[in-house]
Amino acid sequence: MYRPLVIAACGLTLVAAGALSVTAAAPLAAQSNVAQTAAVETRTFAVDNMTCALCPLTVKTAMQRVEGVRSVTIDFGAKTATVTFNPAVATSEAIAAASTDAGYPARPAG
Repeated sequence: MYRPLVIAACGLTLVAAGALSVTAAAPLAAQSNVAQTAAVETRTFAVDNMTCALCPLTVKTAMQRVEGVRSVTIDFGAKTATVTFNPAVATSEAIAAASTDAGYPARPAG
């Protein structure tokens, strides 16, 4: 008995025979992503006490645990963290406090 394998994800449907079809959900997903990226803010924080290779990982983990944070990039040499977050959910103060609570005092740079 032949049963086709069908996998659906993000509006794409893949059939085992190799055919690929795009459903109408794909444009809606793209519109949703545009709306989500519009509500994003990027802020750089100066971070104190980073002295070893493990310090940036600790700071990054602490900042990522704040609800609304989308990404954290640490520059160990410059002692900074660049954070992308949703300002409707997270605040700069909450992100800095998370790093400070982990032992690495942070403050918005500039």
